[in-house]
Amino acid sequence: MHFKKQLAAVAVVAAVGLVATGCSGGGTSSSGPVELTVWTGFTGGDAPGYEQIVKDFNASQKHITVTMSAEPWDTIQQKLPSAWMTGQGPDIAAPSSDPNVIAQYVKTKSVLPITLTGDGDAKINSSEFAPALVDEFTYDKKLYAVPANFATLSLYYNKKLFTAAGVTPPKTVAELQDAAKKLTKNGTYGLVLADNNTIQMWPVLQWLSGGDIVDQKNCSVLSTSAGRDSLQPWVDLVSKDKISPVGLTGAEADALFSAGKAAMEINGPWAAPGYKKAGIDLGIVTVPVDVDGKPVTLGSTAPLAISAKTKHPQEAQQFLAYWTGKTAQKKFSLSTGFPSLRTDLTDDPELKADPVVSVFSSQAPTSRLYLPQVPNATQVDSDAYVPMIGSLTRGTSLNDGADTATKKIDELTGCSAK
Repeated sequence: MHFKKQLAAVAVVAAVGLVATGCSGGGTSSSGPVELTVWTGFTGGDAPGYEQIVKDFNASQKHITVTMSAEPWDTIQQKLPSAWMTGQGPDIAAPSSDPNVIAQYVKTKSVLPITLTGDGDAKINSSEFAPALVDEFTYDKKLYAVPANFATLSLYYNKKLFTAAGVTPPKTVAELQDAAKKLTKNGTYGLVLADNNTIQMWPVLQWLSGGDIVDQKNCSVLSTSAGRDSLQPWVDLVSKDKISPVGLTGAEADALFSAGKAAMEINGPWAAPGYKKAGIDLGIVTVPVDVDGKPVTLGSTAPLAISAKTKHPQEAQQFLAYWTGKTAQKKFSLSTGFPSLRTDLTDDPELKADPVVSVFSSQAPTSRLYLPQVPNATQVDSDAYVPMIGSLTRGTSLNDGADTATKKIDELTGCSAK
């Protein structure tokens, strides 16, 4: 299931109950442990991995008890800003599956700067995180969140369909495009591509074809020759060659692959358990190299932050130290297939031997975050990029679609280019 719209319900509580929950999870009695509450949107196949971290932390000591609740991401995004502004809600939360959302909470002074950093198990070892993850959550030289996870996208394929079509897993962009066309037949789609309510895969397609969304000045490059050239072949594959239905959500794309109606899908490690459970003869390989022969894929993370008004800032940071610690992260990787967010686990023998973890981990060094710290990145995606892809695949001319998106992106980012 896709990271942005995972649908399986786990530990769901009523939305109204989220707002009513007081910050610090009900306080502390004189004889009992400190009680911390956590909200997350992790409701997919990887949810048991997060739940295990909480169980293990609670069992590891007697001074802090953590209770974690899971809700759909959109519910959290609607309720959390006002809850934290008024001192309500949880002590800790994953505010969104979009890491850029932390910027909004920093502006409203709703998140606590993290200070319990350093070496050793009792501290948050931020120096051991993948550098891009630290950069993503650092504002004015202060760290305001830790990565709740780290994932890369890989290419899932249906071995049965590949064998029947005489196709081998693609290793280059040209081979991927050719395979997508060859595998589109008899009611089966070659490569299902979601364009909304999903982890972003269209930027990966652009990167593979030599394009991008914005430049270093945060100005749109969609209307440049490189931008148009990176979009056109994929738009044609969808609109003319019908390799994928138009306008799919992440959940809809997943359902097609799970039903054996799609030969390929680009997705994260959270999807593997569901596909295996569906009985798919599953293959997972790295995303093909780009037009220059270099590997690239999307790197994805969700933030885990502390309310600025928590009554227990020290204990909350201690929990984040455990969550991101070496022991918890290794166990989480082995149970979920996620690569580790820690660089000191890169060469761990057990992780390298795991067939799922190894594929996703191998792409971590060359993965790219989507719109990292681009001003108003969330709106750039929802108000410009996603609508553009939807309009292009439905027949809007590339020039018109790219120009409209470029104008909107430049307004949102404050692009200073003339």
